[in-house]
Amino acid sequence: MYISKHGFFLMLSLAAAQAQALDSPDQRIGLKVELTPQQTLVYSITRDAKPVVLASSLGLQLAGADLTHALSLKPASKVRPVSDHYEMAVGKKRKISYRANEQVFPVQNAAGQTMDLIFRVSNDGVAFRYVVKGAEPARKQFISEATGFTFAPAATAWLQPMSVAQTGWSDTNPSYEEHYQREVAVGTPSLSKAGWVFPALFKSGDTWVALTEAGMDGSFHASRLQAKAPNASYRIGSPMDAEVYTGGKLLAESSADLVTPWRIIALGSLATLVESTLGTDLAAPAIAFDKAKVKPGHAAWSWALLKDDATVYDVQKKFIDYAADMHWDYALIDADWDRKIGYEKIKELAAYAATRKVGVLVWYNSSGAWNKTAYSPKGALLTREQRVREFARLKDMGIKGVKVDFFSGDGASMIGYYVGILKDAAAAGLLVNFHGATLPRGWARTYPNLMTAEAIRGLEFTTFEQKDQDLVARHVATIPFTRNLFDPMDYTPMVFGDIPKIRRVTRNGFELAESVLFLSGIQHFADTPEGMASAPAYVKALLQELPRSWDASKFIDGYPGTHAVIARQSGKAWYVAGLNADDTPRTVTMDLGFLGKRKGKLISDGKTEREFTESEISGGQAVVTIEPHGGFIAVFK
Repeated sequence: MYISKHGFFLMLSLAAAQAQALDSPDQRIGLKVELTPQQTLVYSITRDAKPVVLASSLGLQLAGADLTHALSLKPASKVRPVSDHYEMAVGKKRKISYRANEQVFPVQNAAGQTMDLIFRVSNDGVAFRYVVKGAEPARKQFISEATGFTFAPAATAWLQPMSVAQTGWSDTNPSYEEHYQREVAVGTPSLSKAGWVFPALFKSGDTWVALTEAGMDGSFHASRLQAKAPNASYRIGSPMDAEVYTGGKLLAESSADLVTPWRIIALGSLATLVESTLGTDLAAPAIAFDKAKVKPGHAAWSWALLKDDATVYDVQKKFIDYAADMHWDYALIDADWDRKIGYEKIKELAAYAATRKVGVLVWYNSSGAWNKTAYSPKGALLTREQRVREFARLKDMGIKGVKVDFFSGDGASMIGYYVGILKDAAAAGLLVNFHGATLPRGWARTYPNLMTAEAIRGLEFTTFEQKDQDLVARHVATIPFTRNLFDPMDYTPMVFGDIPKIRRVTRNGFELAESVLFLSGIQHFADTPEGMASAPAYVKALLQELPRSWDASKFIDGYPGTHAVIARQSGKAWYVAGLNADDTPRTVTMDLGFLGKRKGKLISDGKTEREFTESEISGGQAVVTIEPHGGFIAVFK
């Protein structure tokens, strides 16, 4: 059979359109995008030529536009090197550089409707997003997403079930406050019909994978993984009907371009994941905000152990004095302050705190009709007009920031509400902490006033029931590899004293280690002045001098759910923190060669669960034995 030169090159062009490849800058991660014989679109990922993500589906279903079937894949754009440099005051690293190779894969369906798939491959993972342009359809209404993540059957997963909307205490779910299921077989169905939350962690062979998303500008709903994953293939899921601002939209739609958030697949060794910044690399650059007001810090907080009865003037003044004594930056005054203390007396407390170089933060109830909570101030931030008025009042009172609680979930209108609060607070120069809330998904980069967010089953749960306290060690040892991997987390750590009506199961060293292991723009410490008074002077001194933000982070050792050892740098000082969730001692050999021959101080557990001990430690190969449910901090200055 004769094939002309023109026909030969046409065949080559068509073949190239069916399977196209993109590599990371270091060429260790490979991406392939291809069209199946059924005219659906799939992608796959390799690391060092070994399969990591198997052939997985792609595509969007819009009202009036099916971009999942009967597709054709056009030749991809030229590879474009992407380089970005930015700084963050909140997170694992201050000065961040991002490099990736980007390629656009145009897709068309049988009706001639088009979509661009934008892929980026960096040395620590793959990210992609969908962009639907053009006049057809005129109104681009999201229906569903075909995106999948398929793993080999032998892979394992660390996954948190998504709670069902409008369940739980006063219908406040979902709040990303369930325990992670640890090391389950891939394909295990979620215990909740609502699916699994991000980040989702997987181990396939010697490669670790973390799934999340970023680039949430308030126009798109937040996603999750669907509850069922047949054949170890996880699919993107959407929020439940109730997860909306009252009367607002559930799913994204646009009369202009429809642009999804970035779907992020971080992958590599466990060290690569712990040190990766992909969750903020793919977020939008920072909005304008006075850098002088971006003040990460530490805070005293009465509610963690003393609950509602402590929200009175005299107790809050005592906690302001406590913060000042600890050289901490803030004191958080929680729910019902408007009724139990009042605006004028709060203004008085803020003025007093200022004389002690402490900033005051105050709590708000986000909710309108989406839950049954009665705590106040309630409904004061629902509209932009309300927020501008309320934030101006707080600014005049000398308040430094707000903690906003009890959101209704991940619908597009609720995501827009979060973003509205962040923007209006930024305009007023106020810091923000979200509670009862969604995963921040890179917002800490885009909105420098976002200091932290809960989205975790935090310490407060261990003060409610003994069963949560009994599970806390494994839970905490999982968090650095999952929830706190990319986004700041307000776990509210560290108790040295007793928890009322609860038998504490962790040693003091374990509690102390959390102060360095957990990343939060404002670290709200749970202990009371009385609990802190039980600690020796050298522990108090460490907490008085503890850095407010970190210049770099380095994974030392660990495994999700058993133990974690991470080093963090501030200026010329390094802090190495570790904890052990096992019921038996764990001996860890730490490679601290990056510290040379520097000497440091090691604070770890003493003879009893509530004691500390201090000793000397050196760089190089350092061996530390961590007690059961114990921990340590080593400081090298």
